[in-house]
Amino acid sequence: MISRVNRHCTVELQALPPRIGQVRRIVSAQLRYWHLDPLIDRAALCVTELLTNVHQHAEPDKHCTVELDLVLDRLTVSVRDHDPRLPTLGAADPASTHGRGLALVAALSSSWGVQERPDGGKVVWFTLSVPASAPSTPPRTARRPKKRAALPATLTPHEEPALAGARPTRTRT
Repeated sequence: MISRVNRHCTVELQALPPRIGQVRRIVSAQLRYWHLDPLIDRAALCVTELLTNVHQHAEPDKHCTVELDLVLDRLTVSVRDHDPRLPTLGAADPASTHGRGLALVAALSSSWGVQERPDGGKVVWFTLSVPASAPSTPPRTARRPKKRAALPATLTPHEEPALAGARPTRTRT
């Protein structure tokens, strides 16, 4: 039995600092919509790290695509860019604030990896396990009630509301 409906979200952007913040908010809102609130902080931080890497290192351009895929009990977030160079988990200088992005992604995620693309680019991805307490059904959208025809404010003793296709009748007193 499948307990979750597969869900997918895609965002295309130029990995520039203002856009990275917007995508972080989009990812947070999407996970909130999917009722995956426990994953928001880790997913937002990891996607920010991957987009920052695109901003700092990707050539020839900063165009990339972020995808969120929820399948059963696993959320996969991937960032695709056009730079063929693959990132590595380098030994970062503990005193430096640079070179810690992928180490942070590795520490916060269930798994992560890099995949070369046939077009010369790459995809860097990470997964997060969905907590068992997360709802298994998609959220329902609220429906507005249908408007009904208004009845007259007051009825006299000799009037009845007209029904569709019926003639008004009079009663004798």
